[in-house]
Amino acid sequence: MAIIFPFKGLLPPVEKVEAVSAVPYDVVNREEAAAKAAQNPLSFLRVSRSEIEMPEDQNPYTADVYEKALANFARLKDEAGLAFDDNASLYVYKLIAGDHEQTGLVCAAAVDDYDNNVIKKHEKTRQQKEDDRTAHTIAIRAHSGPVFLLYRDQEAIDEVIGQIQQDAPLFDFTAEDGVQHILWPCTGDPAEKLVALFATVESTYVADGHHRAKSASRTREAMRSENPNHDGSEAYNRFLAVLFPASQLNILPYNRTVADLNGLSRDEFLEKVKANFSICEAGAEAVAVGDIRMYIDSTWYQLSFTGTTASDAVADQLDVSILQANLLGPILGIDDPRTSNRIDFIGGIHGTARLEELVNSSKAAVAFSMYPTTVEQLIGISDNDEIMPPKSTWFEPKLRDGLVIHCF
Repeated sequence: MAIIFPFKGLLPPVEKVEAVSAVPYDVVNREEAAAKAAQNPLSFLRVSRSEIEMPEDQNPYTADVYEKALANFARLKDEAGLAFDDNASLYVYKLIAGDHEQTGLVCAAAVDDYDNNVIKKHEKTRQQKEDDRTAHTIAIRAHSGPVFLLYRDQEAIDEVIGQIQQDAPLFDFTAEDGVQHILWPCTGDPAEKLVALFATVESTYVADGHHRAKSASRTREAMRSENPNHDGSEAYNRFLAVLFPASQLNILPYNRTVADLNGLSRDEFLEKVKANFSICEAGAEAVAVGDIRMYIDSTWYQLSFTGTTASDAVADQLDVSILQANLLGPILGIDDPRTSNRIDFIGGIHGTARLEELVNSSKAAVAFSMYPTTVEQLIGISDNDEIMPPKSTWFEPKLRDGLVIHCF
C-alpha cells in the first residue's frame, strides 16, 4: 500500500510564483542555469544550482556550494516572501503543454515506501549525484524538487481530483517555455479520501527523480543518526513527490550521439552495423518500438535488429538496450554509457534537428533516434526488479522546482 501524507508546503506568494519556480536542477548545465537566472534574482536555480553565483571553475560538489545554497534559500524566503501554508495539504498539480495535459497529486511520500520497494525503481543511481543531492537536501533542510511518481489509473482517485479542480486554483501561470502550471490545495475530507484511496494502491513507480528519491532515503538515515529521540514521525521520514496516473504520461525518446566512429571509416562502420541490423535509407522519425534511426554523413537510415537478445528480460528488449548491446558497445566501444565521455544524450524535446546539427557541425560523428520507451515497458521492468540502461526516458512537461517545498 502507498502511504502519502499532507504537509504544510512552503509556498511563494501568488504574484511571485512564476519568478521563483524554476526548471529542475538536473535538466540544465551550469551555463544554462546561469543564463536562466541571470535577470531573475528570485529564481530557485540560485538555490538548486547555487554554484552559478560562484566562479566558473568552482567545483559544484564542495561544502561551500551547499553553504551558498542555504544562504540563498534564506535570502529567497525573505525577498520573495515564501510562507508556510496555513494547513497541512495535498496539492492537485495540473500541467498543460500544447495539446497535452496531465494532472497529479503533490504529497509527502514515505521514505519507508522507497526503502521497502513499494515505490519501485528502474534505474541505477550514480554515487556522485547521490552525494550531491543528499548534501544539498541536508544543507537546506528541504525537498524542493519533487520526485515524479506514477501509478496505475484508478477511477475513484480521478473523481476526487476532478472535484478539487472545480474550485479556484491557488496558482495559475505559464512559464517561459510555454507550459501552464495550475495548483489547487486539497484539505479536509477530499484529502482524507485521497490518502485512503492511495492506501489501496499496491505499488507506485519512479518515473523521474531516482537520485532525489535515493537522496531522501540517505537524508533520513543521516538525520535519524543525529536524533536520539527519533520515533518515525519526523518530517525527514517523508519526501516531496507528485503522483500521476500512468495513462497521462508523455514519454519522449532519449536520443544518442557519439563523438567518433572508434577508428573506423564510414564504410567500415556501416558494414559492421549490417551484421546485426538490416539498414536502409529512411526519414528521421522512428515510428514504432523496434524502429531505430541513425544519422551519419548527411543521411538518415532505418535500423531493424536481426539478431537475438541476451535474455527474455523486459529491459533487454528495449531499443536502447539493443542499440547498446549490439552497436554502441561492440562496434563503437561505448562499454559503459554511464561513464564514457564519447557519448552524449539528447532529450527528445530537442527533436531530430538537434541530432542533425551536431553531426553536420562535426561535434558528433553519428546520431541515433529511437521510438520512446512505453509506460508499459517501464512498469514491467520495475515490477521485475530490472534496470533500464541510463537515459532511457525523457518526460515532458517538466515539473517545477520551488513551486511547493517540503521542509523538515
